[in-house]
Amino acid sequence: MILNRRAILGATAAAAIPRYGFAQKPTIRIGVLNDQSGPYRDDGGPTGVVCAKQALEDFGISGKDWNVEVISADHQNKPDVGVSIARQWLDRDGVDAIVDVPTSSVGLAVNTICREKNKVYLNSGTGSSDLTGPQCSPNTIHWTYDTYMLGKSTGGNTVKEGGDSWFFITADYVFGQTLQRDTAGIITKAGGKILGSIAYPFPETTDFSTHLVRAQASGAKVLGLCMAGADTENCIKQAHEFGLTATMKLAALLIQVRGVRALGLEAAAGLRWSESYYWDLNDRTRAWNDRVKGKTPNGVWPNMTQAGDYGVTYHYLKAVADMGVAAAKADGRAVIERMKAMPTDDDCFGPGKIRIDGRALHPVYLLEAKKPSESKHSWDVAKVIATTPMDEAFRPLNEGNCPLVKV
Repeated sequence: MILNRRAILGATAAAAIPRYGFAQKPTIRIGVLNDQSGPYRDDGGPTGVVCAKQALEDFGISGKDWNVEVISADHQNKPDVGVSIARQWLDRDGVDAIVDVPTSSVGLAVNTICREKNKVYLNSGTGSSDLTGPQCSPNTIHWTYDTYMLGKSTGGNTVKEGGDSWFFITADYVFGQTLQRDTAGIITKAGGKILGSIAYPFPETTDFSTHLVRAQASGAKVLGLCMAGADTENCIKQAHEFGLTATMKLAALLIQVRGVRALGLEAAAGLRWSESYYWDLNDRTRAWNDRVKGKTPNGVWPNMTQAGDYGVTYHYLKAVADMGVAAAKADGRAVIERMKAMPTDDDCFGPGKIRIDGRALHPVYLLEAKKPSESKHSWDVAKVIATTPMDEAFRPLNEGNCPLVKV
């Protein structure tokens, strides 16, 4: 049998046309972009993906006339890698919303891309307060924490209690620099003094001994750690080994419950840090944690960032349902506007709201690591010693220089 060109093209075209007996459901695609192999893996990583998927289950997507798919990728804490993945997702793979994105240099780059492409950016992991400041975008929600909030809760409350002289050890990239800037501003405004600081290369540094010696020699009462993930844990362990905690108070400006548990309460007892979610806050947080913890890798209990992946995804799904899938897929800015117009409420963060600059508002809790004798089990690591109301915890709207805010 001889097939001519027309016959071949006709057969190919016919094969490419699916024949369904029913219409396919429209699909929203969500991409969780985070560190799945480096120093922030345990603070986001696979557990963050699990938490985003839990939002689908709790929302009840199985009963809807539309589907949701969640995919994930590792940005390796490199802006060029993160940008490449984000562009592929948005241009080729039909992703409608990007979630998480720790490491501020990556997060700020993805922020720009989502604005260019008019897609939705649901940030949980980036800490830089510039996301709701000079680089705020009509396509972005900044959900979980930021450098101003961390500085206000941990720095501000510590100064009130007499910790009025500080030395900083800072990761030398956007997040660390912004965290030191915001925290130092709050400390100075509260009457405290900055006696010195030292920056270290990120992510190449594992030995903090020379930095700790300089901090101790400064005579400061408080050592502020402007870093995150494995760096924070390593620095605290080494400070404990050096006996530095006998003369200085440690303020981990970003650590989360898993990191404190990994340190062990012998080393961490008395450590202070801030989070907007902790599993043992109330009945809702405890019930949510019980639903999720059996699904996470190695039995990890979710932290603030991972709970943020859940909370912001859950609110996004409510907005999509409210405006319709077709409209949501067509216009990312419209989705963000709808999310801002709707009050927030979920089992991790409780009732809240989203400001015009994209900043989600929740109460913030100053935590202190328990003594070993106070802990009932290995995840029972913290007690709440202060709460900052949501309207006071974040930078005032008129101080951020966000172009969306008309002062």
